[in-house]
Amino acid sequence: MKLIFKSMGKYKWAILFAIFLKLVGTMTELTIPYILEHMIDNIVPAGRMAEVILWGLLMFIVAILCRQLNVMANRRAINNAHRVSFDVRQALFKKTANLSGDKFDSFGLPSLISRMTSDSYNVQGCVAMLQALCVRAPMMLIGGVIMTFMMDRALSMILIVMLPFLIFVIFFVSSKGIPMYTGVQKKLDSVVRIMRENITGIRVVKALSKGEYEKRRFAAANEEMAKTDMRAGTVMAIPGPFMQLCLNIGLTLVVIFGAARVNAGQIEPGVILAFLTYFNMITMGVMGLNRIFMSISKASASADRIDEVINCDDGWEIAYGIKDRDDHIRFDNVSFSYGSESKTDADFAGGKRERALESISFSLKKGESLGIIGPTGCGKTTVVNLLMRFYDADEGSITIDGRDVRSYEKDELRRKFGVVFQNDMVFNDSIKNNIDFGRGISEEDLNKAAEDAVAMEYIDSLDGKMEYMAAIKGANLSGGQKQRLLVARALAADPEILVLDDSSSALDYKTDSTMRAAIKKNHKDSTLILIAQRVSSIMGMDHIMVMDNGSCIGYGTHEELMESCPAYRETFEMQTT
Repeated sequence: MKLIFKSMGKYKWAILFAIFLKLVGTMTELTIPYILEHMIDNIVPAGRMAEVILWGLLMFIVAILCRQLNVMANRRAINNAHRVSFDVRQALFKKTANLSGDKFDSFGLPSLISRMTSDSYNVQGCVAMLQALCVRAPMMLIGGVIMTFMMDRALSMILIVMLPFLIFVIFFVSSKGIPMYTGVQKKLDSVVRIMRENITGIRVVKALSKGEYEKRRFAAANEEMAKTDMRAGTVMAIPGPFMQLCLNIGLTLVVIFGAARVNAGQIEPGVILAFLTYFNMITMGVMGLNRIFMSISKASASADRIDEVINCDDGWEIAYGIKDRDDHIRFDNVSFSYGSESKTDADFAGGKRERALESISFSLKKGESLGIIGPTGCGKTTVVNLLMRFYDADEGSITIDGRDVRSYEKDELRRKFGVVFQNDMVFNDSIKNNIDFGRGISEEDLNKAAEDAVAMEYIDSLDGKMEYMAAIKGANLSGGQKQRLLVARALAADPEILVLDDSSSALDYKTDSTMRAAIKKNHKDSTLILIAQRVSSIMGMDHIMVMDNGSCIGYGTHEELMESCPAYRETFEMQTT
């Protein structure tokens, strides 16, 4: 709940004003039964019709005022809740966007999605509920008891005796509900994960006729979540019937003992009527408290999950000194294993851990190029992940301009890069906006980048040209068109370091060659790292690194590797004969 109250602090005056309106509205509502009792016991028996009309008009005005104050308070409470949840989602999105790869993997994408959606929605509902009921419910309860105590102490004792039992049940059940709702949210993570996998891979599912299998898998996860939610809901539903039973018993006792006191001449009939009205208000107050604690139970579990992400220690605060500046990029004996954050020393002992990279070393001067080639899963993309600090190396150091990458601010580091990843994303937006990517790049530079990426030849043939709308994931573009669009995006800001990870696999040899020649000519100051499966794509690089099973098995120029690296030579011969 610390996250909720901290987020509410920014809007404390607006929230306090909403609570004030609710307080005044509730206090006004509490006067209505008192006015009614006064009319029945004092005004009506006297037969003064003018006063009856006057007090009736007053009662009507009070009811209208109470209604308007509550409406105003509820509107402001909802508005404040939206503001708070907006800030929470913004903070969560910002943190998620900047998580290291290890932290991102440890939380998991489905879990992060459910925290951003259902968890933030639970927080929003709780903030609205707290403003709407945190004053009204206690005031209804306490104010109703006070008003009845002022009217008749004997009858009010029936209510006072029952209240401790009701409040104990609410607190006890709520303490059990918070961990149960945490379990519900975790089950929801599993449902989101399976749903995302099926939506993303729907073509594969259909192609392999696995629709029924995936339906059963989703149904199992959905049923497990439903069972967990039902268990939590069942526990949290216990107070409602129990409170209703107690209050109905109390109401019956009030009627019985009240009638006896009226017959004995100890109280007036109007008191009984007012008592029944206050009793209903007290019932509403108790039920309101139950709703508050149910909402708090859900929101506490959700807030803890959100807070776990926002306040996680991601290791970005470490500072490192400046080393030799002669090399633009330098890997010095770098080793890395995925998931190493969650592993213990025992997992790494005795050669047990599987290295994604093992003792990788190379250096590039500004403007030089490096081609990386090797079989699938050999660690090529991992080199880029470590360079851009999506993950941190387990051993060794990585420097840019003599500074360890961990000494850079995240934005400062990543502004140096123009990058095309494997399976990169084309957004449902215009070609122009897909290249610009919100960076405010001039139209001249956008066109130049598209020309260097050999994308202009097909863009000019599209309806609307640069304004042509790409479908979600570029479904209305061919594989080669998407790759050229992505390369144009990477080139548009004339980056200091250009990373192309298997960005030409869908291109024919001529287009690939033309694009590489344009990049070499027009972006000669950019340091280029090109990951490819084709030897023809990298044979003109200043340096070539051959990788296998996370290790470097060859390093040099094309000519040097043809002499010294059998694996490289074999790949070249297979692709050219």
